[in-house]
Amino acid sequence: MWDYSETVKEHFYNPRNAGVLEGANGVGDVGSISCGDALRLMLKVEPETDVIQEASFQTFGCGSAIASSSALTEIIKGMTLDEALKVTNQDIADYLEGLPPEKMHCSVMGREALQADVANYRGEAWADDHEEGALVCKCFAVDDVLIEETIRANNLTTVQEVAHYTKAGGGCASCHEGIEEILTRVMAEQGKTFDPSAEALPVTEASPQSLVSGMTNLQRIRKIEQAIELLRPALQADAGDVELVEVMEDRIYVNMKGACMNCQMASVTLGGIQQKVMESLGEFVRVLPAGQLTKS
Repeated sequence: MWDYSETVKEHFYNPRNAGVLEGANGVGDVGSISCGDALRLMLKVEPETDVIQEASFQTFGCGSAIASSSALTEIIKGMTLDEALKVTNQDIADYLEGLPPEKMHCSVMGREALQADVANYRGEAWADDHEEGALVCKCFAVDDVLIEETIRANNLTTVQEVAHYTKAGGGCASCHEGIEEILTRVMAEQGKTFDPSAEALPVTEASPQSLVSGMTNLQRIRKIEQAIELLRPALQADAGDVELVEVMEDRIYVNMKGACMNCQMASVTLGGIQQKVMESLGEFVRVLPAGQLTKS
């Protein structure tokens, strides 16, 4: 399990500024639920001064995504828009007293949401639909523009680091060659040489005991099953059901069955299961469709 700071845990269990912001005059959306992370950032800006009076968020993702979004809203309140745009993903991580390397993409998503939000307020075009750059990672819909900007901003040197910060390359690995080409180009401009021998993504074996909860894997699985059982009657009442398929560290994969399979509210159901499981385990976890197993 990841080693989270007390500040990360505090912002996850007690997020600041979560929910819909009434009267928001700037809204930024990034990510997608199908990729496992989505964030909506809302701002209320004073038109005469461009000062951010209020900020709020809604997110679908892991505990680090919630904590990063909470931290971002706290950081930027009281700033002008230009000051807020200078906030980096590293500033968000520092505010939280650090994030595990594997979760740095959550702070990058917050930075992107802020850019999208400010553009929306100013009536400017901002899009993450890859019109500006070629799509490199199809698993997580990451283009070369975001990869290059993130490499430069964080001095990344390996494919593994790029995966941690953007999720690109963390799925089927077919985009590793494209990421290597970007790393080679950017590092050459910086007077550095890309070392491919240092970039292989290691296969992480599940720890036999959770560092967070102190439970064995078998005990964790039983806890997860018990949490799901509590929700099953409500799902079955609507002719649906859910089946636990796999547990891989902080990722829990389930099959939606019956009416839940094609329900438009499936993402909400997954979110409810995720919340119930986290309450049961006392850990940060992500509940994902079993169809994403091949991408993880």
